Amino acid sequence: MTINEIQDELIEEFNDIDDWMDRYAYIIDMGNALDPMPEEYKTPQYLIEGCQSRAWLHADLNQEGTVVFKADSDAIIVKGIISMLLRVLSGHTPAEIADADLYFVDKIGLAENLSPTRSNGLAALVKQMKLYALAYKAKLEAEGKN
Repeated sequence: MTINEIQDELIEEFNDIDDWMDRYAYIIDMGNALDPMPEEYKTPQYLIEGCQSRAWLHADLNQEGTVVFKADSDAIIVKGIISMLLRVLSGHTPAEIADADLYFVDKIGLAENLSPTRSNGLAALVKQMKLYALAYKAKLEAEGKN
């Protein structure tokens, strides 16, 4: 699936949930279903700056040339937001991630229903994911693989 197809799928899922308390519960459920992040990545090196709670992000470029993200947070809502971002971006090429317009955040009403500090954390997380993608894209181009 493309990044936009996954975003559209998420938007559809949220369209079926009217109440924001139920939407938060769904986000929390998604976070609880997130694969555990290896402890070796829960270090200051992978900590997201600008996030009110503690959140970590790690990225690997696999043999297929796609980026695989691993992330976690000590806050349940943030962990749910992370799970959505991983679902949308993980497994795509660096170029696809770098060029992605993450419209699902606005379409599901997430941006307007987060506190300013959580919004800053979301922006910091997206920025770091795109920076990883840009770094891997440059690496692939330098190796003549892109």
